[in-house]
Amino acid sequence: MKLTKLPPAVIGWGIAALVVAGALWQNQLWLPSAKQWLARQLSDELQTPQEKQSTPVEDDPHAGHDHAGHDEGTSLELSAQARNNIGLTGDMIREIELQQFTRTINVPAIVVERPGRTRLKIVAPMTGVVTAVNLIKGESIEPRRLLFRIRLTHEDLVQAQTAFLKTLGELDVELREITRLKGITNQGVIAGKVLLEREYSKQKLEAVLSAHREALLLHGLSESQVNNIVETRKLLGELDVLAPGVHSETGEVHMHKSEGAPSAALRQASASAVVPTAHASDRRQYVVQELNATKGEYVQVGQTLAVLADFAELYIEGRAFEHDADQIAAAIQADWNVQAVPETGNGRKAIDNLKILFLNNEVESESRALHFYVGLRNEVLNESTADSRQRFITWRYRPGQRMQLRIPVEQWQDRIVLPVDAVAQEGAEFFVFQQNGDHFDRKPVHVEYQDQIWVVVANDGSLFPGDSVAMTGAHQMQVALKNKAGGGVDPHAGHNH
Repeated sequence: MKLTKLPPAVIGWGIAALVVAGALWQNQLWLPSAKQWLARQLSDELQTPQEKQSTPVEDDPHAGHDHAGHDEGTSLELSAQARNNIGLTGDMIREIELQQFTRTINVPAIVVERPGRTRLKIVAPMTGVVTAVNLIKGESIEPRRLLFRIRLTHEDLVQAQTAFLKTLGELDVELREITRLKGITNQGVIAGKVLLEREYSKQKLEAVLSAHREALLLHGLSESQVNNIVETRKLLGELDVLAPGVHSETGEVHMHKSEGAPSAALRQASASAVVPTAHASDRRQYVVQELNATKGEYVQVGQTLAVLADFAELYIEGRAFEHDADQIAAAIQADWNVQAVPETGNGRKAIDNLKILFLNNEVESESRALHFYVGLRNEVLNESTADSRQRFITWRYRPGQRMQLRIPVEQWQDRIVLPVDAVAQEGAEFFVFQQNGDHFDRKPVHVEYQDQIWVVVANDGSLFPGDSVAMTGAHQMQVALKNKAGGGVDPHAGHNH
């Protein structure tokens, strides 16, 4: 059978009739909602403006909060727990201030000894046998401390002392003869020429005795030891070696010598470890780095008995590249302070207000490194004793310890300087989070400079002095803001309730 084609108008009216019939059939679903909507609209039209303001909006989660310039897309509210988790407590929310910023370069460095000053060698002043060793390795000692006692066997020293005693005896005989002749001459029995010859002989003996005295001093004896020989008329058999003192300004070493032959006072000093001294330059603490002599050992003149180290003052040796020479020289000329940061330990606490002492005038041929030196004053970290006699100290900074030196190269005025944790980066954008009531608003900023510690933000109007900004946790807040914009993750996903 052939179907008759209906006109489009007839088809359209037929579809409309079907839709109306379906709506009437399902009116119990849509008609109540439509009536409620129409009633709400009529009620709003009849309300006055004052009534509209007093009517709360139940669906708005921020109803009742006043946020000037608040934008949900760039604003974040943190709970107390969240603030504690990212360290945003106490003074970690601070007001911005314009300040001076010094741009620095980082140079690797290492703590080294001061050449010719840190280490002191204790050598045997004379040949002999070590009869007492009054120190142990690692012990801390002070100047004038008795270190070694040596029984002298040096033939030249024995001969020098013998000649000195012989001359002393001859001089004594000559003096007694002169005294006798003076009594006889006064009676007219002996001519004055004889007395004059004895006077000449006495002067010759005094000259020889003075030469012998100088020879003993050159052998290493002290004035008091020589005077002790004169008084006792006995040869010096033992020599005490004491810890030296160093002049604090000139660095001159004062080799202390025992005050005479081994006596009860010196033996008592060896037990108490320290002989009091009035020299201000002797207020030092040495550490026994090496102990090379043992009791009963035969030692020669000049042989090293021990090595002492004074770590009170050290150097930090910076190892810069050759192209940094001009910047380091400029820092020295401007008398800028440098900062040192230990690579490990001490919580990496920075050491401030250090000065560059000098810059090397040559570059290492192999490493092409340019060395420069910074003065470092050390401090005692802790102190302990053993057996109520030996004392041990631990210095905070030690030779061989690695550091980073921050050398100032440029100074900028009126900049906003923030910690590196106060700025979050996403692509080419940098953000800080400004406190706005109980929220934090994300603010885009222009970063002029950034290093491992600080970020310099341009003073271009994005932030103003007095604005309160989070000084830490910017990256975590940026992640939380992105999660908030993306709807976050269902905390109950994967759970069956």
